[in-house]
Amino acid sequence: MSEITTKLLVLGGGPGGYVAAIRAGQHGIDTVLVEENRLGGTCLNVGCIPSKAMIHAAEAYHAALLQSEDASPFGLSAGPPRLDFSRTVAWKDGIVGRLNTGVASLLKRGGVKILRGRGTMVDGKTCLVETDTGPERVRAEHVILATGSVPAALPHLPFGGRVISSTEALSLSKVPATMAVVGAGYIGLELGTAFAKLGAKVTVVEMAERMLPAYDAELTRPVARRLAALGIDVLLGAQATGLSGDALAVEVGGDSRKIPAEVILVAVGRKARTQDLGLERLDLDMSGPFIRIDERCATSMRNVWAVGDVTGEPMLAHRAMAQGEMVADLVAGRRRAFHKVAIPAVCFTDPEVVSAGLSPDEARAAGHEIRTGLFPFAANGRAMTLGAEDGFVRVTARADNHLILGIQAVGAGVSELAAGFGLALEMGARLEDVAGTIHAHPTLGEAFHEANLRALGEALHI
Repeated sequence: MSEITTKLLVLGGGPGGYVAAIRAGQHGIDTVLVEENRLGGTCLNVGCIPSKAMIHAAEAYHAALLQSEDASPFGLSAGPPRLDFSRTVAWKDGIVGRLNTGVASLLKRGGVKILRGRGTMVDGKTCLVETDTGPERVRAEHVILATGSVPAALPHLPFGGRVISSTEALSLSKVPATMAVVGAGYIGLELGTAFAKLGAKVTVVEMAERMLPAYDAELTRPVARRLAALGIDVLLGAQATGLSGDALAVEVGGDSRKIPAEVILVAVGRKARTQDLGLERLDLDMSGPFIRIDERCATSMRNVWAVGDVTGEPMLAHRAMAQGEMVADLVAGRRRAFHKVAIPAVCFTDPEVVSAGLSPDEARAAGHEIRTGLFPFAANGRAMTLGAEDGFVRVTARADNHLILGIQAVGAGVSELAAGFGLALEMGARLEDVAGTIHAHPTLGEAFHEANLRALGEALHI
């Protein structure tokens, strides 16, 4: 068995791991990255990127269907569209492949050594990697655990056959005629909406009393309206109990129902990937199923760090990236800490939902007296020209000094506003700061401007 000695070992090549390795390479740190599968992790390969490609393709196909039915609001019409789903999947895979290659190139540029194979921790300094050419032992001064997460299964609906996770949903060979989605969180609704637009009859089964429970009801109402318009049935307060022939058995309101389902997508969340990695050999403090970390992403073991999904919520790629970048800086000797005011969360449903910072209810629960401003896209010129007037931008600020505490939006394309929302919160902006910033016209961002003006009682266009 050959042995490698390095300054930094990164276990896991997802967003947190590969960003940490790239930044470490930029610092000139001798770095080894261990990845069992493809670089980029869940997000690049079977999550964020391919799902957004599928969502875009579904939207384009659905828009073409409306045009063929002469239902375009601006008079566009065309013949019936045809969907070659195999080409859709190939296009999606091509995007993933290009990004995989890009990540590998960036790692190579930074001088990072990539070991392909399953890594198992032996102790807090040593990892055994089973590669195609035999085992490699890696000894490191610092270790970053970036092992990510995996889809959570249900005991009565184990994955296999027509019961699939989001991973398999993005690699189906054809659009199913019927699909049941168990879970009305962002993963279930994003993919359920996409497949409905591609032609599947979709039914969503949610145990809670409302969809998208991470977002407040005011934000989710436009999404609910759109789901109904697309013919998606949403069963709330319902529990999927198992398979029943060609259907999904569901208990709702004391009644038993059978939902026809050629495919059953179970999207009830994700769990930390901590099994079969040798982590039980390490003296790690845990926070439930997650690795406990401090504000520097340090674990309970000296020079052992953890980033991303394995450390708990929010399980977002951009959080993992920010943590990975920070830890690489720490290993390089810089002083850093992770004290983010806001980590924007985006739900790529139709319409999209963005939330950064506190909602009005959360701000009140934190003891703040607040003022809010909501500006509807129905009064925004750019939204009108896009034919997408449903939704709004809402801002929440302290009543006394007008410090902005949270910003939310729902509407077509609002994911692109997330950066501005996060910047305002991180910079400690007040209502007057945003109100005094000139926003280009006509853009969706003007709704952010007007929401702040409205919170100040000075709205111009409503």
